[in-house]
Amino acid sequence: MKTYLPLFIAIIFSACNGNNQGFLRVDGQQLVNDEGNFIIRSIGTGNWMIQEGYMMQSTDAGIGTHTQFRTKLEEIIGKEKTAAFYSNWLQNHMTKADIDSMKAWGFNAIRPALHYKWFTLPIEDEPVSGAHTWLDTGFKMTDELMNWAVANEMYVMLDMHGAPGGQGKNANINDYDPNLPGLFESEENQDKLVALWVKLAQRYKDNPWFGGYDLINEPNWKLGDTGNNNGCGTENNDELWDLHLRLTKAIREIDQKHIIYISGNCWGNNYNSFEDHPLSNFDDNTVITFHKYWNTNNQESIQWALDMREKYNRPLWMSESGENSNQWFADAIHLFESNNIGWSWWPVKKSRTNNVLKVTTPESYSMLIDSWEEGTPLNAEQTFQAVMDYSEAHKIEHNTVAQDVIYALIHNLDPKATKAFKKHTEMQWVNFVDYDLGRDGFAYHDRLSQNIHEGDNRWSVWNEGRQYRNDGVDIGDSEQGLYVGWTEKDEWLQYTMHIDESGIYELQIQSSGEDGLISIEINDKLVAENISIQGSEDWEATTVEDIELEEGKLQIRFHILEGGVNLKSFRFID
Repeated sequence: MKTYLPLFIAIIFSACNGNNQGFLRVDGQQLVNDEGNFIIRSIGTGNWMIQEGYMMQSTDAGIGTHTQFRTKLEEIIGKEKTAAFYSNWLQNHMTKADIDSMKAWGFNAIRPALHYKWFTLPIEDEPVSGAHTWLDTGFKMTDELMNWAVANEMYVMLDMHGAPGGQGKNANINDYDPNLPGLFESEENQDKLVALWVKLAQRYKDNPWFGGYDLINEPNWKLGDTGNNNGCGTENNDELWDLHLRLTKAIREIDQKHIIYISGNCWGNNYNSFEDHPLSNFDDNTVITFHKYWNTNNQESIQWALDMREKYNRPLWMSESGENSNQWFADAIHLFESNNIGWSWWPVKKSRTNNVLKVTTPESYSMLIDSWEEGTPLNAEQTFQAVMDYSEAHKIEHNTVAQDVIYALIHNLDPKATKAFKKHTEMQWVNFVDYDLGRDGFAYHDRLSQNIHEGDNRWSVWNEGRQYRNDGVDIGDSEQGLYVGWTEKDEWLQYTMHIDESGIYELQIQSSGEDGLISIEINDKLVAENISIQGSEDWEATTVEDIELEEGKLQIRFHILEGGVNLKSFRFID
């Protein structure tokens, strides 16, 4: 009864406050609720319940999966302290404040990535073969998340990110162990997946803010004799569709109200043999999903999915994307929403710049990972302190909110729109790294602003510095602070400023690096050209006389005519 109490509270809360939107459901090719057409704008919880090596920063140490990381800790600090760390991790990584913030930023849904091991035992550990031992931890955490979402009137789509046995050879994302039977190699694992979804269906079948069942995240498995090991090119995916159909039938015996989301092979994008399978027309309240990473954002890139929507008369959901630049984010979401496709971004937080919440890695944790890479692990006390420090760093109050990423995700409908990154006025030093929010070509211009794994730029470095912000602008760090560096000819930066009083001002520019040449525009008018910046190892000031500024809002652009100069800050003085 204890583990069911949070859900009961959530339902009572919803009933008392009234669900103005109603159950999310399918209406032909659209997702709708009681208010009409609904565009999912979701965020994924990422590393919370299933740790991935790249977010734990342990891949180079040969520790890529959730279980490998846990096993490593148990070897060094023991099972008791490892359990204490994971309890702390689950509490810190995702909190009510996180969900409240997501709502305030403009997200209307959450896609929590689940790992089955928090809900039930692996088949190898079951005391009775074929039985299902249920664990409180996963259900408690999911209940709590659901309560926070209900309070914010946000939908929750449960994403089975780590299915029993693992659903793909890309082990890091689903905790697959090649020494044990995978999901598609074991009927017992499939039975356990069915039983887990049935358990979750029984729990949330009456909750109007439950957004539905994302049955299997990113299957990537060679089925039959065609395609590669990740299921790309597999011609017959019937084993995958059979499992989807079995899961759908089991859920529908309990819950006929909530959406079921189906995923193709090859990380969600290979739908070969779907047409001739009974799943293709079995249930009207299902949605076709796809994932999109690192390719060009044009109509052609999603046309195959649009064709499926038309053919099967079902909505689409782009249920996972991310790990790119703000330019790519804004272009992708504009593409999706222009085609009436909802989306979910991955992940909400990690120790990089391309997510909404940026985690600062503690020095103790960096030392721990270095020690693992070098083969000289820290002792038990140091290891425990390091992982607890890393857990503490994941609390939202210790994270840095990436306003530039939020702007790209939520404020993307007008490609030309820009906004001041910070409030700038004359007389104050303005950091060059605080250029306007907006897309390449409108707030700034950089030679390369996206991570596209196609053609000649397949492995091009789109950002040299990877500091502070997530645009193409290359930002470095020095003892004196952040700066715009690696500048190239024809790049430029824009700053929206408010000038209190019209007049003639002197412009001072702090720079270093190579000799440079720049020009300045104010409100699209050239006011100074061919300004010579002298190269220097230290930060030196260049002065430009007689700059006329009008009172009010101004947009000032600095154009790079000759690259190589590092730009730290500027100010106008009278």
